Amino acid sequence: MDNNQIQNQYGNWQEVVEQHEGSADAGFVARYMTRVYGWMFVALMVTAGVAWLTATNEALINLIITKRILFFGLLIGQLFLVGFLSLRIMKMSPAIAAAVFLGYAALNGFTFAILLGIFTLSSIFTVFAITAGTFGIMSAVGYFTKTDLTSFGRLMFMALVGIIIASIVNIFMHSTTLYWIISYIGVAVFVGLIAYDTQKIKAYALMDSAEDRKRGAIIGALALYLDFINLFIYLLRILGDKK
Repeated sequence: MDNNQIQNQYGNWQEVVEQHEGSADAGFVARYMTRVYGWMFVALMVTAGVAWLTATNEALINLIITKRILFFGLLIGQLFLVGFLSLRIMKMSPAIAAAVFLGYAALNGFTFAILLGIFTLSSIFTVFAITAGTFGIMSAVGYFTKTDLTSFGRLMFMALVGIIIASIVNIFMHSTTLYWIISYIGVAVFVGLIAYDTQKIKAYALMDSAEDRKRGAIIGALALYLDFINLFIYLLRILGDKK
């Protein structure tokens, strides 16, 4: 099955996997998912490393905080890289796709350094552990369930759009109530997306081309990385202790 066939089945990933279980060894799919999780783990470590180095460099963290143009430049750079990777990955070599992915993770680290200055380290580690545990459980649900999560995933994406719009509106409203509503809904949305994305990514292992499978592993790792990062942020907003 080539990438176009996989994409034509978008919205019915579980059916794609089940139809090819006879030709796709379960162990092969498991090894493929291990590669996806590996890329995701590396990206998280890059983000954490850059965040820590930035937070411990007083001149650099002050520059990011005080220079709005630099801060917003980092945000725009992140949006550009994730959009570029999502749209162009099938035209890139796997090596370039991996470099762009890790570059995005590094840029995330610069902005995440601000969180280290806002929240206590103990609460950050606690929330990270909670996020990791929740991610593991929901990813296992997405991997092992026989239920097609397509409709559920679409619902989560619609809710995500609502969260984005509400967050933009709240920039101007400064509503504490809306802030907490967005935070709790955000947790629910990304918990659901973890299961949906995991199920979807399993279908990438069915691509005939080894190069396409490598690209699929990277774009899959990006999806799970974004789910993890956003879940962490929303949980931190709810459970984190500010300095």
